[in-house]
Amino acid sequence: MRYVRTISSKGQVTLPSEIRNRLGLKEGDRIEFVAERGVTILRPARQNQNRFEAYAGVLDTFPNGVKEINAWIRDLRDESDDEQP
Repeated sequence: MRYVRTISSKGQVTLPSEIRNRLGLKEGDRIEFVAERGVTILRPARQNQNRFEAYAGVLDTFPNGVKEINAWIRDLRDESDDEQP
């Protein structure tokens, strides 16, 4: 597969739809160019930060630690304490 495109005066290039689909890219996605050993790679940009970092501190803590967490999970699963190994 080979595609040839022209760079605009602003340095922009339109990616062929087949390439966008192959990479799973959609409008607004970020891409990165990686130059290694004479080869340039185009790929979806990787996130540098933890995706869940924004949610830190949203929920209250469990004052009794692991025991309380496990009890909460059992309650969510409708499990009783006597089912525990």
